[in-house]
Amino acid sequence: MKIILKILVVAGALWAATRLIDGITVAQTTTTKTVGTLIAVALIFGLVNAVLKPIIKTIGCAFYILTLGLFALVVNALLLLLTSWIADKLDLPFHVDGFWAAFLGAIVVGVVSWILDMLLGLNDD
Repeated sequence: MKIILKILVVAGALWAATRLIDGITVAQTTTTKTVGTLIAVALIFGLVNAVLKPIIKTIGCAFYILTLGLFALVVNALLLLLTSWIADKLDLPFHVDGFWAAFLGAIVVGVVSWILDMLLGLNDD
Protein backbone atom coordinates (compact mmCIF):
# COMPACT_ATOMS: atom_id res chain seq x y z
CA MET A 1 0.00 0.00 0.00
CA LYS A 2 2.87 2.35 0.85
CA ILE A 3 4.41 1.97 -2.63
CA ILE A 4 1.12 2.88 -4.30
CA LEU A 5 0.87 6.01 -2.18
CA LYS A 6 4.48 6.89 -2.98
CA ILE A 7 3.79 6.57 -6.73
CA LEU A 8 0.74 8.81 -6.35
CA VAL A 9 2.83 11.34 -4.39
CA VAL A 10 5.45 11.45 -7.16
CA ALA A 11 2.68 11.75 -9.77
CA GLY A 12 1.29 14.71 -7.82
CA ALA A 13 4.74 16.26 -7.62
CA LEU A 14 5.20 15.82 -11.37
CA TRP A 15 1.82 17.47 -11.93
CA ALA A 16 2.96 20.40 -9.78
CA ALA A 17 6.14 20.64 -11.86
CA THR A 18 4.11 20.77 -15.08
CA ARG A 19 2.11 23.66 -13.62
CA LEU A 20 5.04 25.63 -12.19
CA ILE A 21 7.84 25.09 -14.73
CA ASP A 22 7.39 26.29 -18.32
CA GLY A 23 9.62 23.64 -19.90
CA ILE A 24 7.84 20.62 -18.41
CA THR A 25 4.65 19.61 -20.17
CA VAL A 26 2.13 16.83 -20.27
CA ALA A 27 -0.26 16.84 -23.23
CA GLN A 28 -3.72 17.97 -22.23
CA THR A 29 -6.23 15.50 -23.60
CA THR A 30 -8.70 14.31 -21.00
CA THR A 31 -8.26 14.42 -17.25
CA THR A 32 -8.21 10.63 -17.07
CA LYS A 33 -5.47 10.34 -19.69
CA THR A 34 -3.43 13.08 -17.98
CA VAL A 35 -3.65 11.31 -14.62
CA GLY A 36 -2.73 8.01 -16.26
CA THR A 37 0.23 9.63 -17.99
CA LEU A 38 1.45 11.16 -14.75
CA ILE A 39 1.17 7.83 -12.93
CA ALA A 40 3.06 6.07 -15.74
CA VAL A 41 5.78 8.73 -15.69
CA ALA A 42 5.97 8.47 -11.89
CA LEU A 43 6.56 4.73 -12.28
CA ILE A 44 9.29 5.35 -14.85
CA PHE A 45 10.87 8.03 -12.65
CA GLY A 46 10.79 5.67 -9.67
CA LEU A 47 12.43 2.87 -11.64
CA VAL A 48 15.10 5.18 -13.06
CA ASN A 49 15.86 6.48 -9.56
CA ALA A 50 15.89 3.01 -8.02
CA VAL A 51 18.29 1.59 -10.61
CA LEU A 52 20.62 4.46 -11.48
CA LYS A 53 20.77 6.73 -8.43
CA PRO A 54 22.67 4.30 -6.15
CA ILE A 55 25.19 3.64 -8.91
CA ILE A 56 25.66 7.36 -9.55
CA LYS A 57 25.98 8.10 -5.82
CA THR A 58 28.66 5.45 -5.46
CA ILE A 59 30.67 6.55 -8.48
CA GLY A 60 30.20 10.28 -7.85
CA CYS A 61 30.75 10.20 -4.10
CA ALA A 62 33.59 12.74 -4.32
CA PHE A 63 31.39 15.21 -6.22
CA TYR A 64 28.69 14.94 -3.57
CA ILE A 65 31.26 15.65 -0.85
CA LEU A 66 33.01 18.48 -2.71
CA THR A 67 29.74 20.25 -3.53
CA LEU A 68 28.17 19.56 -0.11
CA GLY A 69 25.37 17.60 -1.76
CA LEU A 70 24.46 20.18 -4.39
CA PHE A 71 25.60 17.73 -7.09
CA ALA A 72 22.44 15.79 -6.20
CA LEU A 73 20.39 18.52 -7.90
CA VAL A 74 22.30 18.00 -11.14
CA VAL A 75 21.87 14.23 -10.88
CA ASN A 76 18.13 14.59 -10.24
CA ALA A 77 17.82 16.92 -13.23
CA LEU A 78 19.58 14.43 -15.49
CA LEU A 79 17.39 11.59 -14.19
CA LEU A 80 14.30 13.69 -14.94
CA LEU A 81 15.60 14.28 -18.48
CA LEU A 82 16.18 10.54 -18.86
CA THR A 83 12.63 9.91 -17.65
CA SER A 84 11.33 12.34 -20.29
CA TRP A 85 13.33 10.52 -22.98
CA ILE A 86 11.98 7.12 -21.88
CA ALA A 87 8.43 8.51 -21.77
CA ASP A 88 8.89 9.77 -25.33
CA LYS A 89 10.04 6.33 -26.47
CA LEU A 90 6.92 4.82 -24.84
CA ASP A 91 4.69 7.43 -26.58
CA LEU A 92 3.70 9.06 -23.32
CA PRO A 93 2.91 12.78 -23.75
CA PHE A 94 5.37 13.97 -21.08
CA HIS A 95 8.26 16.22 -22.08
CA VAL A 96 11.06 18.16 -20.42
CA ASP A 97 12.54 20.83 -22.71
CA GLY A 98 16.10 21.03 -21.46
CA PHE A 99 18.53 20.94 -18.57
CA TRP A 100 17.33 24.09 -16.80
CA ALA A 101 13.69 23.02 -16.95
CA ALA A 102 14.77 19.63 -15.62
CA PHE A 103 16.87 21.29 -12.90
CA LEU A 104 13.98 23.45 -11.70
CA GLY A 105 11.57 20.54 -12.13
CA ALA A 106 13.77 18.30 -10.00
CA ILE A 107 13.66 20.91 -7.24
CA VAL A 108 9.86 21.18 -7.47
CA VAL A 109 9.40 17.39 -7.56
CA GLY A 110 11.73 16.98 -4.57
CA VAL A 111 10.09 19.67 -2.45
CA VAL A 112 6.49 18.70 -3.29
CA SER A 113 7.25 15.00 -2.72
CA TRP A 114 8.84 15.82 0.62
CA ILE A 115 5.84 17.91 1.73
CA LEU A 116 3.32 15.26 0.65
CA ASP A 117 5.39 12.51 2.30
CA MET A 118 5.36 14.51 5.55
CA LEU A 119 1.62 15.19 5.36
CA LEU A 120 0.77 11.55 4.61
CA GLY A 121 3.33 10.15 7.06
CA LEU A 122 5.01 7.98 4.43
CA ASN A 123 8.45 8.35 6.03
CA ASP A 124 7.27 7.19 9.45
CA ASP A 125 8.61 3.75 10.27
